[in-house]
Amino acid sequence: MRPPKRPIQVVTTWVRRQPPKVKAFLAVVAGMTALVLLRFIVHDHDNLFVAAEAVHSIGISVLIYKLMKEKTCAGLSLKTQELTAMFLAVRLYCSFVMEYDIHTVLDLATLATTLWVIYMIRFKLKSSYMEDKDNFALYYVAAPCAVLALLIHPSTSHNLLNRILWAFCVYLEAVSVLPQLRVMQNTKIVEPFTAHYVFALGVARFLSCAHWVLQVLDTRGHLLVALGYGLWPSMVLISEIVQTFILADFCYYYVKSVFGGQLVLRLPSGVV
Repeated sequence: MRPPKRPIQVVTTWVRRQPPKVKAFLAVVAGMTALVLLRFIVHDHDNLFVAAEAVHSIGISVLIYKLMKEKTCAGLSLKTQELTAMFLAVRLYCSFVMEYDIHTVLDLATLATTLWVIYMIRFKLKSSYMEDKDNFALYYVAAPCAVLALLIHPSTSHNLLNRILWAFCVYLEAVSVLPQLRVMQNTKIVEPFTAHYVFALGVARFLSCAHWVLQVLDTRGHLLVALGYGLWPSMVLISEIVQTFILADFCYYYVKSVFGGQLVLRLPSGVV
């Protein structure tokens, strides 16, 4: 006699059998429900942005633990780390010249740890780096973001170059995880520490997206006016939403794997 299935297994099995349109609808409903809960639970929605950066830092800390304990960088994308360092460096510069605050300190700490991870992958643990799997061309990401930043950027009173750089880091952050997803797509099997890191990125992206959406709702749209006119305010929100949905599929399989008691995450074909 088979043991009864856990509730989470019943739910995941039912969701997996649904057509793509139903899955998309369920994802939207789940996201809206989470936003409503956050709106009532978190009174100061600025804390969500700080929490997003803190969770990102935790994800980097997981990577550091992996590199120091296991002495291997297998399964990690060097290109994602380089893109992360790039948008953090640009955002850090913009923070210094435009709006120095607590986010500047958090970005500085995250950039320092990201540079250390890059150093470890490039030099100390180079023999375990899966270069053949990390085959996502950086110019496919960086070049469109640069062009988009030239065309659509803030219309504030700051220097034009600074406004373009600000837009560039927003767009680049939205797609910086794509090389890591390509590595996981190529290997199909994701070991625990890498899975924890990518899941932390997914949570951080969602919290950041929730921060912007709730801020717009709280100010009844006045925040969009404060960001400037034209397409820029909409592009900020779109970038945040894109970041969240890029990782949503992976996060679903991560949660399913954790509740299923699996230490190694196996991704089916077509995921990421």
